[in-house]
Amino acid sequence: MAAASFFSRFSTILAFAFSLALLSGSCLAGDPFVSYVFEVTYITASPLGVPQQVIAVNGKFPGPVIEATTNYNVDVSVFNRLDEPLLLTWNGIEMRRNSWQDGVLGTNCPIPPQRNFTYSFQVKDQIGSFFYFPSLHFQRSSGGFGPILINNRDLIPLPFTKPDGEISFMIGDWYTHNHTSLRSVLDSGEELGMPDGVLINGKGPYKYNTTVPDGIQYETINVDPGKTYRIRVHNVGVSTSLNFRIQNHKLLLVETEGRYTSQTNFTDFDIHVGQSYSFLVTMDQNASSDYYIVASARFVNETEWQRVTGVGILQYSNSKGHASGPLPLPSTDVSHPWSVMNQQRAIKQNTSASGARPNPQGSYHYGQINITGTYILRSMPPTKINGSLRATLNGVSFVNPTTPMRLADEHRLKGVYKMNFPSRPVDNKPPRLDSSIINATYKGFIQVIFQNNDTKVLSFHIDGYSFYVVAMDFGNWTEDRKGSYNNWDAISRSTIEVYPGAWTAVLISLDNVGVWNIRAENLDRWYLGQETYMRIINPEENGKTEMGQPQNALYCGALESLQKEQLRSSATSTLNGQLNLILTFMMVLLASVTTFC
Repeated sequence: MAAASFFSRFSTILAFAFSLALLSGSCLAGDPFVSYVFEVTYITASPLGVPQQVIAVNGKFPGPVIEATTNYNVDVSVFNRLDEPLLLTWNGIEMRRNSWQDGVLGTNCPIPPQRNFTYSFQVKDQIGSFFYFPSLHFQRSSGGFGPILINNRDLIPLPFTKPDGEISFMIGDWYTHNHTSLRSVLDSGEELGMPDGVLINGKGPYKYNTTVPDGIQYETINVDPGKTYRIRVHNVGVSTSLNFRIQNHKLLLVETEGRYTSQTNFTDFDIHVGQSYSFLVTMDQNASSDYYIVASARFVNETEWQRVTGVGILQYSNSKGHASGPLPLPSTDVSHPWSVMNQQRAIKQNTSASGARPNPQGSYHYGQINITGTYILRSMPPTKINGSLRATLNGVSFVNPTTPMRLADEHRLKGVYKMNFPSRPVDNKPPRLDSSIINATYKGFIQVIFQNNDTKVLSFHIDGYSFYVVAMDFGNWTEDRKGSYNNWDAISRSTIEVYPGAWTAVLISLDNVGVWNIRAENLDRWYLGQETYMRIINPEENGKTEMGQPQNALYCGALESLQKEQLRSSATSTLNGQLNLILTFMMVLLASVTTFC
């Protein structure tokens, strides 16, 4: 039996086992479980016509969808078949009270090769479009990513007519060298340079002109005329902002990263690294031919970068011919950055729609809350620190300690990290390497200003939270700019772009206890140290504001001696290998059930 087939069939067995365990145990969770088994491996693929090593999940590139419903408990058993440590993180999933499952180095020890770990978390009060990806060692540039879809509960109506179907697009820039080679480039002090292309769902471009080589497999989406589809688009690339469009079709924006938006039609839309959007697209064109689906590089010299374009095909069921002619162009010109920024400024929250709860999500009057703290996080172009190329926030290039910070706190280790991250840029000190994080105040209400003094568009993400995007503008932020904030219907999301020479202001209510990552989603900047963490502790912790350490927690660094031996299973093609896996699953199952009790 092939490994991928075995894991796929065993997912069903695992889900059934969870049901039995919950019914027979002393603890009965109030919300349903969905369970997944992920085997993360290398496979060979040729998305741009060049054979290369990519990271697959259950033999798929991109990986399978995780689908749940608001408040469901989600269990993902991950088997690491790579030759290096692995962590998966869940972009935009807030992990309420449970940073233990976040899947980044500040909170989790990596899963060693040929070992497994089960993530167990609840999609508490969330709906919408998200994705997962490997957070270590630049691995996302080789794959390992896939979509996460959280549905509304049946009693919560959608703010639009239920679509006739769902389509997910994983778009991103792509290099024909794998992540280890790209790491070596950055380690040598060089920039990565222009990508080799853009992939749509792991596939290269349709041959729209003679510059595209023959024989490249491209994505084809089959639709029926007159139907409306919900199209979820995720930019999972390395570092390139992309413009997404479907020839002759309008994109009705309806949701981004868990919040319904005011419904606005666009002919094309800029999607920055790490961002997710939902659009409704009605198949209202004639079927004289197929239509182009395009994802092209933005905020670059678009003539030079023409080959860095992803092209797929939208094919009506009654189509009469192939797509031909030039690709459609974006409606905005990046040489006029104001018009480009205005597209993003047009994203507003749908204040009349219910979100995950049966009350209007706009009823939270964030604009009437007093701001308790301000953090200005300034990014600069990479610079040399101690002879190595590094990226910084406020002059600090983050170094992950060998013991995860949340684990160190739990075991009362001292000296693992510092809580002296500067709240504002420091101009009179040279940039430095440090394990310095923000000591944030529980139940505070803070503003964070992302000030981009770098030369490229950057995306920033905060784990554990959604934040209100209240303003963005060019120049340097000053206190008097608070008068321009949108204090009524700003969109709430987890990843925001910051244009070069510009700033973006967000407001955050610090109600989620834990240690949470703040990072540049651009992989090159993140890899070079452009991140920090917020440590949020309830001084009156009573067990209700944060979950305890899971029983299956992995140990590393100064706590490595606490790690219990796991059963190894290097082969799933033999009976012994399968029995070992089943036994491991049962052990993980019991640990996961007690975590939720």
